[in-house]
Amino acid sequence: MTEPVYNSSTPEGGDPTQVDVNAQYTGFEYNYVYITTCTFIVFLILPGIGMLYSGLSRRKSALALLFQAFMVLAVSTFQWLFWGYSLTYSRDGGPFIGTLKNFGLMDVLVAPSPGSAVLPDVVFCLFQLLFCACTVMIVVGGAFERGGIVPSLIFSFFWATIVYCPLARWTWSSNGWLYNLPAIDFAGGGPVHIASGCTALAYALVLGKRRDHGDPSLRKPHNTTLVFLGTVLIWTGWLGFNGGSSLNASMRAMVAVFNTNTAGCTGILGWVLVDMIRYKGKFTVVGACEGAIAGLVGITPAAGCVSLWLAACIGFITAIVCSSLKNVNEWINVDEGMDVFKLHGLGGMVGAFLTGLFASEKISALDGSTLSPGAIDGNGVQVGKQLAEICAIASYSFVVSYIMLLILKYIPGMQLRVSDEDEMLGLDRTQFFDEQIGDWSMAMPGSASPTLVGVPKESSTSVTECRERKGSEI
Repeated sequence: MTEPVYNSSTPEGGDPTQVDVNAQYTGFEYNYVYITTCTFIVFLILPGIGMLYSGLSRRKSALALLFQAFMVLAVSTFQWLFWGYSLTYSRDGGPFIGTLKNFGLMDVLVAPSPGSAVLPDVVFCLFQLLFCACTVMIVVGGAFERGGIVPSLIFSFFWATIVYCPLARWTWSSNGWLYNLPAIDFAGGGPVHIASGCTALAYALVLGKRRDHGDPSLRKPHNTTLVFLGTVLIWTGWLGFNGGSSLNASMRAMVAVFNTNTAGCTGILGWVLVDMIRYKGKFTVVGACEGAIAGLVGITPAAGCVSLWLAACIGFITAIVCSSLKNVNEWINVDEGMDVFKLHGLGGMVGAFLTGLFASEKISALDGSTLSPGAIDGNGVQVGKQLAEICAIASYSFVVSYIMLLILKYIPGMQLRVSDEDEMLGLDRTQFFDEQIGDWSMAMPGSASPTLVGVPKESSTSVTECRERKGSEI
């Protein structure tokens, strides 16, 4: 039984009115059934990030982050169908960017995909679409509580085009320069985590610090339950994210799922251990959630390349490093309140480096064809190649994103950052029509109008009062 073979004379995979296009996959159907199932699971990451970000923010801007989870998916889907998939995975093109050969998904249907011959193009395209959408949603965390929603969506479209697509091309296309170096990146430590973390840092720098930066209330999540539930959805989605990155239903995919769960668990242990030392024996639920995410970030580039116990070590080490960098935002003097740079940027760098140390041919060969040796197999030069990936992706994503954001910032009427009045009232009250998180009917004693319990007083202040307050400050 031979794998399907791409035929350039029938780029769509054949005329279904003339031939049975399913016949070419006979005996290999389990692969695309598995990847399609993983795609369904990966979708959970988007509402999971929305819930996580919403819970971490203050209540007056929490609804905006839930809303953006769906809007980012919508914008990313349009971008991917429009030209994103073609720029990333077109069969022609160079090592840095693809062509528009598949513009508008031309010729993308049931032919063997460029990522895996056992997957139809349409399945591979959908799976990779959600990678792009999840990455863009992570980036949004850099703008929380002060970034305008419409500008963030415009930025999302162009960021996916100018930053994500080239980086994914470098890393996963058979034509990509990092792919052929080769740098080992099983599921997106570079294009997903390092890129999104560095971009979130650039976003926070361009927007500037929030009003009242340094106030303890800015660090208090408004809803720990949402943080926990969001983390559960992200973790579940990550099993499909990493498990499907083998692009087949091989034993390597099964090991990747096991390694992903293991690293998430040891990530919790690492972060909670640091919390117990820092808080003298006490715990934090948010810390446990951050530990899980740190472990998942760290294992992403290595999930299908390392043994089970070394996956546990990667999750534990990544969480220890990220938790120890608790004050990194103060050190670099930036207000990146969602810790995207710390968890995804720095965590992704740690994971990519450890992949170079611990990657094993014995594990990567479980798919029947891949050989990815690291230093543990005597291939010490792989560590240098991983550092090259880290430096290239971090610098490109930060510099290009920073320039893009500066351009948007100075476009008249764009309002990359909302006004002081809108920030004081909260994005939910100023950018949504008659909606916010909480119960409208709850009123504080002596209050003439409905007021949300737990919301800072200024969030119920009128725009006029905000302007008067601003004038008096001046």
